[in-house]
Amino acid sequence: MDFLGGQESLTALEWALRAIVSFLFLLFVAKIMGQRSISQLRFLDFVIALLIGNIIAHPLSDEQLGLKGSTITISVLVILYLTGVLLSLKWQGIRKVFEPSPLPLVEYGKINYYNLNKAKISIDFLLSELRREKAEDIQKVALALWEPGGFISVFLYPQYQPITQSNLTTAMEPFRFTKVIIKEQMIDYHELKKLGKDEQWLLMKIKEIYNVELNDILLATIDNNENLQIFLYD
Repeated sequence: MDFLGGQESLTALEWALRAIVSFLFLLFVAKIMGQRSISQLRFLDFVIALLIGNIIAHPLSDEQLGLKGSTITISVLVILYLTGVLLSLKWQGIRKVFEPSPLPLVEYGKINYYNLNKAKISIDFLLSELRREKAEDIQKVALALWEPGGFISVFLYPQYQPITQSNLTTAMEPFRFTKVIIKEQMIDYHELKKLGKDEQWLLMKIKEIYNVELNDILLATIDNNENLQIFLYD
Protein backbone atom coordinates (compact mmCIF):
# COMPACT_ATOMS: atom_id res chain seq x y z
CA MET A 1 0.00 0.00 0.00
CA ASP A 2 3.00 2.31 -0.34
CA PHE A 3 1.48 3.87 -3.44
CA LEU A 4 -1.14 5.58 -1.23
CA GLY A 5 1.51 7.65 0.56
CA GLY A 6 3.88 10.26 -0.77
CA GLN A 7 6.83 8.80 -2.69
CA GLU A 8 9.89 10.07 -4.49
CA SER A 9 8.63 8.26 -7.58
CA LEU A 10 5.88 5.83 -8.57
CA THR A 11 5.90 3.03 -11.09
CA ALA A 12 3.29 2.86 -13.84
CA LEU A 13 1.44 0.17 -11.86
CA GLU A 14 1.41 2.30 -8.71
CA TRP A 15 0.05 5.28 -10.65
CA ALA A 16 -2.68 3.02 -12.04
CA LEU A 17 -3.53 1.66 -8.57
CA ARG A 18 -3.71 5.19 -7.18
CA ALA A 19 -6.10 6.16 -9.97
CA ILE A 20 -8.28 3.08 -9.35
CA VAL A 21 -8.48 3.77 -5.60
CA SER A 22 -9.37 7.42 -6.25
CA PHE A 23 -12.04 6.42 -8.78
CA LEU A 24 -13.69 3.95 -6.40
CA PHE A 25 -13.52 6.46 -3.55
CA LEU A 26 -15.20 9.15 -5.68
CA LEU A 27 -17.92 6.67 -6.68
CA PHE A 28 -18.53 6.03 -2.99
CA VAL A 29 -18.62 9.77 -2.29
CA ALA A 30 -21.08 10.36 -5.14
CA LYS A 31 -23.32 7.58 -3.82
CA ILE A 32 -23.37 9.14 -0.34
CA MET A 33 -24.08 12.62 -1.68
CA GLY A 34 -27.09 11.29 -3.58
CA GLN A 35 -28.69 12.00 -6.94
CA ARG A 36 -29.43 15.62 -6.07
CA SER A 37 -25.81 16.67 -6.61
CA ILE A 38 -25.77 14.88 -9.97
CA SER A 39 -29.12 15.93 -11.41
CA GLN A 40 -28.97 19.62 -10.42
CA LEU A 41 -25.81 21.57 -9.72
CA ARG A 42 -26.92 24.29 -7.34
CA PHE A 43 -24.86 26.70 -5.26
CA LEU A 44 -23.84 24.24 -2.54
CA ASP A 45 -23.30 21.44 -5.05
CA PHE A 46 -21.12 23.69 -7.22
CA VAL A 47 -18.90 24.63 -4.26
CA ILE A 48 -18.43 21.03 -3.13
CA ALA A 49 -17.74 19.83 -6.69
CA LEU A 50 -14.99 22.44 -7.14
CA LEU A 51 -13.37 21.55 -3.83
CA ILE A 52 -13.45 17.77 -4.36
CA GLY A 53 -12.12 18.03 -7.90
CA ASN A 54 -9.26 20.25 -6.82
CA ILE A 55 -8.34 18.14 -3.78
CA ILE A 56 -8.29 14.78 -5.54
CA ALA A 57 -6.44 16.11 -8.60
CA HIS A 58 -3.20 16.92 -6.76
CA PRO A 59 -2.25 13.43 -5.48
CA LEU A 60 -3.14 12.02 -8.92
CA SER A 61 -0.55 14.25 -10.56
CA ASP A 62 2.13 14.57 -7.87
CA GLU A 63 3.76 11.39 -6.52
CA GLN A 64 5.08 13.22 -3.47
CA LEU A 65 1.52 13.80 -2.22
CA GLY A 66 -0.31 10.90 -0.60
CA LEU A 67 -3.97 9.99 -0.93
CA LYS A 68 -4.59 9.78 2.81
CA GLY A 69 -4.83 13.51 3.42
CA SER A 70 -7.06 14.03 0.37
CA THR A 71 -9.49 11.26 1.36
CA ILE A 72 -9.79 12.59 4.91
CA THR A 73 -10.37 16.14 3.66
CA ILE A 74 -13.00 15.02 1.14
CA SER A 75 -14.74 12.90 3.79
CA VAL A 76 -15.03 15.94 6.08
CA LEU A 77 -16.35 18.06 3.19
CA VAL A 78 -18.97 15.42 2.37
CA ILE A 79 -20.11 15.42 6.00
CA LEU A 80 -20.37 19.23 5.92
CA TYR A 81 -22.26 19.03 2.61
CA LEU A 82 -24.80 16.53 3.94
CA THR A 83 -25.20 18.60 7.10
CA GLY A 84 -25.88 21.69 4.99
CA VAL A 85 -28.45 19.84 2.88
CA LEU A 86 -30.26 18.49 5.94
CA LEU A 87 -30.28 21.89 7.65
CA SER A 88 -31.63 23.56 4.50
CA LEU A 89 -34.51 21.06 4.49
CA LYS A 90 -35.48 22.03 8.04
CA TRP A 91 -34.84 25.78 8.18
CA GLN A 92 -35.95 28.20 5.47
CA GLY A 93 -33.34 30.81 6.44
CA ILE A 94 -30.50 28.41 5.64
CA ARG A 95 -32.35 27.15 2.55
CA LYS A 96 -32.45 30.67 1.11
CA VAL A 97 -28.65 30.86 1.39
CA PHE A 98 -28.06 27.58 -0.45
CA GLU A 99 -31.11 27.72 -2.75
CA PRO A 100 -32.16 31.31 -3.47
CA SER A 101 -35.62 32.08 -4.82
CA PRO A 102 -36.14 32.29 -8.61
CA LEU A 103 -35.63 35.74 -10.14
CA PRO A 104 -38.26 37.05 -12.61
CA LEU A 105 -36.38 38.21 -15.72
CA VAL A 106 -39.43 38.82 -17.91
CA GLU A 107 -42.85 39.70 -16.51
CA TYR A 108 -45.85 40.14 -18.78
CA GLY A 109 -43.75 40.87 -21.85
CA LYS A 110 -41.36 43.31 -20.15
CA ILE A 111 -37.72 42.72 -19.18
CA ASN A 112 -36.83 43.22 -15.51
CA TYR A 113 -33.44 44.92 -15.88
CA TYR A 114 -32.78 45.00 -12.13
CA ASN A 115 -33.09 41.21 -11.81
CA LEU A 116 -31.16 40.75 -15.05
CA ASN A 117 -28.19 42.57 -13.49
CA LYS A 118 -28.70 40.76 -10.19
CA ALA A 119 -28.48 37.40 -11.97
CA LYS A 120 -25.37 38.71 -13.80
CA ILE A 121 -26.57 37.63 -17.23
CA SER A 122 -26.70 39.65 -20.43
CA ILE A 123 -29.67 40.43 -22.62
CA ASP A 124 -28.03 38.38 -25.39
CA PHE A 125 -27.99 35.32 -23.14
CA LEU A 126 -31.61 35.91 -22.15
CA LEU A 127 -32.68 36.16 -25.79
CA SER A 128 -30.71 33.02 -26.61
CA GLU A 129 -32.47 31.07 -23.85
CA LEU A 130 -35.87 32.38 -24.96
CA ARG A 131 -35.17 31.27 -28.54
CA ARG A 132 -34.25 27.85 -27.18
CA GLU A 133 -37.77 27.71 -25.73
CA LYS A 134 -39.28 28.82 -29.08
CA ALA A 135 -40.06 32.28 -27.68
CA GLU A 136 -38.58 34.59 -30.30
CA ASP A 137 -40.71 37.57 -29.21
CA ILE A 138 -40.42 38.83 -25.63
CA GLN A 139 -43.96 40.19 -25.74
CA LYS A 140 -45.22 36.61 -26.07
CA VAL A 141 -43.61 35.73 -22.73
CA ALA A 142 -45.87 36.00 -19.69
CA LEU A 143 -43.09 35.05 -17.28
CA ALA A 144 -39.43 33.97 -17.45
CA LEU A 145 -37.67 32.92 -14.24
CA TRP A 146 -33.95 32.55 -13.55
CA GLU A 147 -33.90 29.35 -11.52
CA PRO A 148 -31.35 28.50 -8.78
CA GLY A 149 -30.08 25.64 -10.96
CA GLY A 150 -28.80 28.14 -13.54
CA PHE A 151 -31.48 27.82 -16.23
CA ILE A 152 -34.46 29.89 -17.35
CA SER A 153 -38.06 28.68 -17.06
CA VAL A 154 -40.26 30.26 -19.72
CA PHE A 155 -44.06 30.58 -19.62
CA LEU A 156 -45.79 31.85 -22.76
CA TYR A 157 -49.18 33.51 -22.90
CA PRO A 158 -51.84 30.85 -23.60
CA GLN A 159 -52.52 32.11 -27.14
CA TYR A 160 -48.87 31.52 -28.06
CA GLN A 161 -48.52 28.06 -26.55
CA PRO A 162 -48.31 24.99 -28.83
CA ILE A 163 -51.70 23.60 -29.83
CA THR A 164 -52.74 20.43 -28.02
CA GLN A 165 -55.93 18.39 -27.88
CA SER A 166 -56.93 20.16 -24.66
CA ASN A 167 -56.55 23.57 -26.37
CA LEU A 168 -59.03 22.51 -29.04
CA THR A 169 -61.66 21.18 -26.66
CA THR A 170 -61.60 23.80 -23.89
CA ALA A 171 -61.86 27.57 -23.81
CA MET A 172 -58.53 29.39 -23.56
CA GLU A 173 -57.91 30.79 -20.10
CA PRO A 174 -55.63 33.73 -19.21
CA PHE A 175 -52.13 33.03 -17.94
CA ARG A 176 -51.98 32.09 -14.28
CA PHE A 177 -48.79 31.59 -12.32
CA THR A 178 -49.16 29.83 -9.00
CA LYS A 179 -46.99 31.02 -6.14
CA VAL A 180 -46.00 29.07 -3.06
CA ILE A 181 -47.66 30.67 -0.06
CA ILE A 182 -47.03 27.92 2.52
CA LYS A 183 -44.16 25.45 2.56
CA GLU A 184 -43.78 22.83 5.29
CA GLN A 185 -46.12 24.64 7.71
CA MET A 186 -44.28 27.96 7.18
CA ILE A 187 -46.11 30.94 5.67
CA ASP A 188 -44.22 32.97 3.06
CA TYR A 189 -45.04 36.46 4.33
CA HIS A 190 -43.16 38.09 1.44
CA GLU A 191 -45.49 36.53 -1.15
CA LEU A 192 -48.46 37.25 1.10
CA LYS A 193 -47.52 40.92 1.25
CA LYS A 194 -47.19 41.11 -2.55
CA LEU A 195 -50.77 39.80 -2.78
CA GLY A 196 -51.91 42.54 -0.44
CA LYS A 197 -53.11 40.00 2.11
CA ASP A 198 -52.27 39.17 5.70
CA GLU A 199 -51.93 36.02 7.78
CA GLN A 200 -55.45 36.28 9.17
CA TRP A 201 -56.94 36.35 5.67
CA LEU A 202 -54.93 33.30 4.64
CA LEU A 203 -55.84 31.24 7.72
CA MET A 204 -59.53 32.11 7.33
CA LYS A 205 -59.46 31.08 3.67
CA ILE A 206 -57.77 27.78 4.54
CA LYS A 207 -60.33 27.09 7.24
CA GLU A 208 -63.24 28.06 5.02
CA ILE A 209 -62.26 25.98 1.99
CA TYR A 210 -60.32 23.01 3.39
CA ASN A 211 -61.07 23.08 7.13
CA VAL A 212 -57.50 22.11 8.05
CA GLU A 213 -54.87 23.54 10.37
CA LEU A 214 -51.60 25.17 9.34
CA ASN A 215 -49.58 22.33 10.91
CA ASP A 216 -51.28 19.86 8.53
CA ILE A 217 -50.12 21.66 5.36
CA LEU A 218 -47.09 20.46 3.42
CA LEU A 219 -47.53 22.87 0.51
CA ALA A 220 -50.04 25.55 -0.45
CA THR A 221 -50.09 27.55 -3.69
CA ILE A 222 -52.20 30.47 -4.87
CA ASP A 223 -52.69 32.02 -8.32
CA ASN A 224 -53.57 35.51 -9.55
CA ASN A 225 -57.27 34.87 -8.98
CA GLU A 226 -56.69 33.85 -5.36
CA ASN A 227 -57.43 30.19 -6.11
CA LEU A 228 -55.86 28.28 -3.24
CA GLN A 229 -54.58 24.71 -3.57
CA ILE A 230 -53.34 22.74 -0.58
CA PHE A 231 -51.30 19.55 -0.25
CA LEU A 232 -51.38 17.84 3.14
CA TYR A 233 -48.88 15.58 4.84
CA ASP A 234 -49.63 11.91 4.24
